[in-house]
Amino acid sequence: MSRNTELTAFAHHLADLAAAAILPHFRRPIAVRNKAGPSSFDPVTAADTAAEKAMRAAIADRFPDHAIVGEEFAATAARAGDRHAWVLDPIDGTKAFIMGYPMWGTLVGLLDGDAPLLGLMHQPFTGERFWSAAGQRSTNWRGGDRSERRLKTRDCARLADAVLTATTPDMFKTGHERDRFAAVSRSVRMTRFGGDCYAYCMLAAGHIDLVVEASLKTVDIIPLIPIIERAGGRVTTWDGGSPLGGGRIIAA
Repeated sequence: MSRNTELTAFAHHLADLAAAAILPHFRRPIAVRNKAGPSSFDPVTAADTAAEKAMRAAIADRFPDHAIVGEEFAATAARAGDRHAWVLDPIDGTKAFIMGYPMWGTLVGLLDGDAPLLGLMHQPFTGERFWSAAGQRSTNWRGGDRSERRLKTRDCARLADAVLTATTPDMFKTGHERDRFAAVSRSVRMTRFGGDCYAYCMLAAGHIDLVVEASLKTVDIIPLIPIIERAGGRVTTWDGGSPLGGGRIIAA
């Protein structure tokens, strides 16, 4: 087995571990803790923490020199000068999760320094998985019936023909951000809100054309970059910079 094949297979294994920890809680009564404080709402549940713990334990056992950057726990540094870092978001879209909506997913990414090697999004309730493997220049989808196909973004030459989405208007914190998003929204064919990581995968699959968001964390976007770019899309910050740090993001 090649190194790239090993790393990709392990990413799939991490997604399976997360699914086993998450699914028993979905659409079941579950305690929700607000980790943002009284001024806003950033929920976390036992499903989030159990899934990330399971993935972290597997990484520590299999690749103890690799760094880990996760949503729910503190980052751990690489050892012995290793450049690899696993980027984990056990439930991207926890608000949708606690509402019973299936618009959430587990994100797994792997960096080699600043270069994304692979990215994976798994929606265990629908059985869908989107991924771009290490060492490949393609993006794949697998459905709940185990059928597979390669994904490709669709052509959209004019902004006026584009379908735009963002998870929520609440993510635009400043007047400048709200004004900029509204200007783009006025220029497109249709705008819809909702989706979290699922929206980015729908862009890779050729169903929508633009995701414009703000206030993203690194764990929200790094695993999605290979999925989008290797399907023919592009991901940058609003000013055209690197998206690795999160913040204001455009995927097109």
